[in-house]
Parts: sequence; C-alpha cells; structure tokens
Amino acid sequence: MSFQESPRPSEEDEAFYMQCRAAYLAVFRSSLTNITSKQHLCRVLQQAGRNPSHATLNKYWTATTSKLNFDDFCEILKHEEKTEESELMRVFKKMDVNGDGYITHSELEKALITVSREKMTKEEVNAIFSLADINKDGKLHYAEVSFCRLFASTVEQCQTAALERLEADAKLKRLNFGSQSYSPPKSSVSSATQRVDSDTTPKKDNRSSSRPSSARSRRSSLSSSITMTSSSTKANKFPEPSGLQGWHHSFMKGCFFLEDDGSISALQYQLHIPHTTTVYLTIQPLGLSHRPDKSSAWMTVDTALFVMSAGETKEDTNLVCFTESKDKEKYIWKGELNAGTYHLLPFTSGCRLKKRSKKSPSSKPVELVYRTDTEELDLTREFREVLSDIFEIIDLDGNGLLSLEEYNLFELRTSGEKCDKEAWAVCKENFDMRKNQLTRQGFMELNLMEATEKDGDPADLWVTLEAMGYNRMLELVEACPFQIDVHCESTQPSIQPLSMDSGPKLLNQALQKSITARTGAKALRGHDNVFIYTYKGEHRISSLITNKTNQRVTVHVNNEQSRNCCSSRGMTVFAVEVPARAKMVCQHVLPINEKQDWIYSCVESILPGM
Repeated sequence: MSFQESPRPSEEDEAFYMQCRAAYLAVFRSSLTNITSKQHLCRVLQQAGRNPSHATLNKYWTATTSKLNFDDFCEILKHEEKTEESELMRVFKKMDVNGDGYITHSELEKALITVSREKMTKEEVNAIFSLADINKDGKLHYAEVSFCRLFASTVEQCQTAALERLEADAKLKRLNFGSQSYSPPKSSVSSATQRVDSDTTPKKDNRSSSRPSSARSRRSSLSSSITMTSSSTKANKFPEPSGLQGWHHSFMKGCFFLEDDGSISALQYQLHIPHTTTVYLTIQPLGLSHRPDKSSAWMTVDTALFVMSAGETKEDTNLVCFTESKDKEKYIWKGELNAGTYHLLPFTSGCRLKKRSKKSPSSKPVELVYRTDTEELDLTREFREVLSDIFEIIDLDGNGLLSLEEYNLFELRTSGEKCDKEAWAVCKENFDMRKNQLTRQGFMELNLMEATEKDGDPADLWVTLEAMGYNRMLELVEACPFQIDVHCESTQPSIQPLSMDSGPKLLNQALQKSITARTGAKALRGHDNVFIYTYKGEHRISSLITNKTNQRVTVHVNNEQSRNCCSSRGMTVFAVEVPARAKMVCQHVLPINEKQDWIYSCVESILPGM
C-alpha cells in the first residue's frame, strides 16, 4: 500500500506564516517569547503591517490577559486586515466636511481629539500633520495619490525590512517554534536560497534545519512511530444491538463553534439514569433538513463524547467512559452505567474544524433581504434556508419549537444577552408561537422584524450569521452541528443542556485522563521527569506531555515523517510550552484520507533554555 504524503501548506499559507514570523522576530528574540503587554502586541502588529486601534487592542488584550504566544499572534493576523489605500480615502473623505479634497489642521485635530473614540493628544496630531503635509501648505491633501501611497508604502517597507532580516539571519530560520515550520514560498525565495535548492544537497539536510541542533536536544529526543490501518479494513466492533428500536431513547442536539482565538466550544449536558442498565451511546455530525442530497463539509468532522460522573467537587468527578468505536460518521460506546447523574462532554479534535481566513471572497456576498414589488422588505430564499438550518440546530430537543431556554442559548451565542420573560411575552404577541414556544415561522418573522427595524441594513443579521459559523456566502464553515443519542435497555434516560463555567476545564480533565489511562508514559532521554503519553485509538492518536519538574519546559515536536496525517496543531513542526508540574495535551492526529493506511511518526525533543 502506498501512503499519501501529508500535504504541504499552500504558497499563500507559507507566505502568510513567513510574514508572521518575520514580524514577530523583528520585535522578539524568539518565537517562543510571549507577548506580555498591550504595547508589545501593538508593536508586533505594526511590524506585520496592521494599524491597530485601541478598540482592536482591547479586543485581544482583555483585563484577564497576561500573555499571548506566537500561535495567538498568527490567529490575530488572520482576522485583522491590512489598511488599504481605499479605506484611507474613505476615512479622510468622512473628515473632509467641505468636500474640497484636503483636510486642515483644525479639521484633523477635531476628528482625532474630540470626535474619535481613539483620543489623541495635540502633540500626536501635530506630529502626524507635520509628516502628512507633503506640500508644506498647512493642508493635508489626502486626495493626492502620493499621500495614501506614502502610508501604504511605509507599511510595506516595515514588512519588507522584517522579511529581509529573517532571510539574512540563518539562525532565525531555525527558530521554528510556533505551530508553523519555516519554509519560504517559491515566490519569495531569495537568490541565495535558490542556489541552495538547485544544489545537489539531499532533502534530509533541508529537513534537519527545523530540528534542534544542539547535542543535548538530540540526546533528549523521543521518537514514536505507529502504523494505522484504513477504516475500510476495520470491522465494526459494536454493531447496533439487536432490538434497539425497543430500547428507551433520549437525544439532544448541539453544535461545535470555532471561537475568535481558535478554540472550540460546545454545550455540555447532564444525563440521568434512574436504574443500572446497558447503554448504547452515540454522537455524530448532524445533517441539516434542506440539504438531503448535498453533502456538507462538517459531516467529516470527528466527534467524541466523554462521560464523567457528576460529583459535587472536582475530586468527585471521574471519567467513566468515552466513545472510541466508529461506524461511518457515528462514534459509539456500549456498556453498563450505574444509576446516577453524569456529565456528557462533546469533543472534536480540531483536525477537521479549523479557523479560516476572513479575507473577502472574490464573489459577491449573498443578499439577505430584498424589496418586493410593493416596496416591502422580505427575506431572500437563501437566507430563509439558512435560518431554517439555524432553527434546526438550536432546537435542541427536536420538537420543532424553541423554548425560552433554547432561544436564550442562541441569544447568548449571537448577542451576549438573554431574553427575559417579559420580552418573551412581547414575542408571543408579535410572532407565531405554540405552547409558549417559538415556531419556525415565528423565528423567520423575528428576523424579518430585525431587518425592517434597520430599514434593510443587514449588518446585524451578518453579525448573527457569523456568530453561528457562516461566511458571507452563507456556507457553514466554522461550526459543526451534532446529535447525541442515548439508548437504555431497561430504563428511560433523560438529557438536559448544562451551563457550567468549568466546562472547558472539565473536558480537558476528561481528555487528559482518557490518554493517560490507556497508555504508559515514556520519559524523554536525559529528562526523567518529563513524560510523553501517546494514546492510540481506533481512529485517532493523541499525545500528552507531563512535566514533573519545578520549571517550565519547552518541547519541540516534529511530525515531518508522518504520512497521510493531519494534526490539530495545523502544521508538522511546532513547540509546546508546559508549565512546571503540569500536564498539557500536545496534539491530536487523524488520517487525511480514511480509506488509506496512515503512519504517525513523531519526534519530541526538549529545547535548551533560550
């Protein structure tokens, strides 16, 4: 059997991550160095050609932020676009109240000191005006191409200088410690690098530059290699129990959402089992109603469900079981559960549900509203289909109606606010409801009212759609709806959504326990207190690092020899910083093509202090 190579990132991705690294290393000594202040964040963003406002900085550096790492920085750059000449022109035209093509010092001062949310001092305004007054006539001639181009070229010069420094310093090229490995795109390779590539240097030498070069690092490495067979050759270990249709059944829906920081969130649930019984538990991506003949990208997303005992304290909460077997898109566990209450914790590895760049698509965004022949506003057919899908996702119990609790989960997701009982009573008077619950038609009416109140402006509607994982082409790209089914042989189970502040911690606890309980620890050579656990499931490999020392350690991870594999880290070479006396999940790995065999080959190395 021939193995499929792990795909290399596109040239566009390579260029992006090289620019990220160049900007980062223009400010910090290493891409392992953390951003520790808002001022540092501002400086490194400016090196990357961004012009962050106070609001932008506050968005990423909140009151609870103490540090950001290189991976965080890359995610921020994906969401913050460069300032273009056309955007500058739009802003300046807004300041130019007379429309005469230039801005006076007083107009600029008024805009930047009194009106703007980003308040500036008079000294700062004077400095800007002095730089921008190219003709020295006391006026900022923004309409002249030269001014906007001056600004844009300054941004480009910052980036170019950073890239040149990266190219010139061979040592910096070896600092591949983010989640991306250094490999210059063909379009931006220097002539010196091209000469090396045209040499007869073996490929092995090219790869070696991404590994720690010190003898200490080599002595401290640990190599793991696992060959996995394709899913097509695996027999189903847990066929559906005979007579399952006669078992007691309960189900609940939910959705994985990609957050701005790249993390994945989902509702958690409480399961109550009245009596000890045999249980058949499944979780799978949810197909949506109006697309029965069209396969959806999220249907390939891996899912899992962890079951934990629901103790009053963390010490009382233990991992009971988790879904390890798979039948097509369905992940399964079958066994006996004692009478009691349990937490159901949905999980996806992140290998197939990843953050995408929010660059504007080449095609025009889909229209959400239009005016009828009578000049009344209405929702477009495409938007109604998506709203119907959203209704399907947030109708957790699948009864075709939205309770106040279900609707509030939607409101918290999209607006951060909740609808109280008084507001719900107003909804009852204005929109279609049944049994004090909102119907699908009522949900459409509510969204039409929002569009009407804004006179057809779809801005708020787009905020809702993007929060639910849709892009401007109305494609669900940053979310994965799922369904949990619980079948009990001799008692009726019940499931309820559970809102817990400790949700991510509880899931992480379950995930770590599932890895350490299924495999033994291997110490890194020369470091008896740093251990690697590598869990080999039927369809997923996960690794965990335990640091029992009294100081933090940085582990360099290299997956370059893996075949037909994708990592939750997004790239083949990265580093993980593990605090003192702590555990940390290193990565999850899945096959790219499930119909082919795959090889997981990983080398972990301790990096010397930098």
